Amino acid sequence: MDIKSVLDERIICTELDAVDKEDALKKMIKMLLDAGYIDDAEGFYEDVLLRESQGITGIGNYIAIPHGKSSFVSKVGISIAKLNNEIQWETNDGKGVKVIFLFAVGDDSENSLEHLKLLAQVAGRIASDEAVEQLLNAHSVEDIKKVFA
Repeated sequence: MDIKSVLDERIICTELDAVDKEDALKKMIKMLLDAGYIDDAEGFYEDVLLRESQGITGIGNYIAIPHGKSSFVSKVGISIAKLNNEIQWETNDGKGVKVIFLFAVGDDSENSLEHLKLLAQVAGRIASDEAVEQLLNAHSVEDIKKVFA
């Protein structure tokens, strides 16, 4: 599975208003639910929180990559949000977060493998300062997609 195949404009937002981590996650989960990627928002949210409790998902450079391996996922997807304002998040560099990649993957072994492949592609791309800068300055879904072109 290639990152480009899961970039769906219905689950990408370039102007997300969120007051905190919980608010951002819930709004992104609603996008996933509305687009048919998950079938239970609350159940998926609980699975994401479980993963969050196991370690830091804020990787630094204002980016967080939370994820939920969950039985409530009906289709693998990555919701991407560029926030209007920086929010507090547990991060490796102590800074807040401005861009969130919320992975939605099933909890079986096949989905786990796809998750690792997609995570590697995202991590590889955002390791570039230029790509991070493009994300932070994105004004449209197309701007975000260009980062992964």
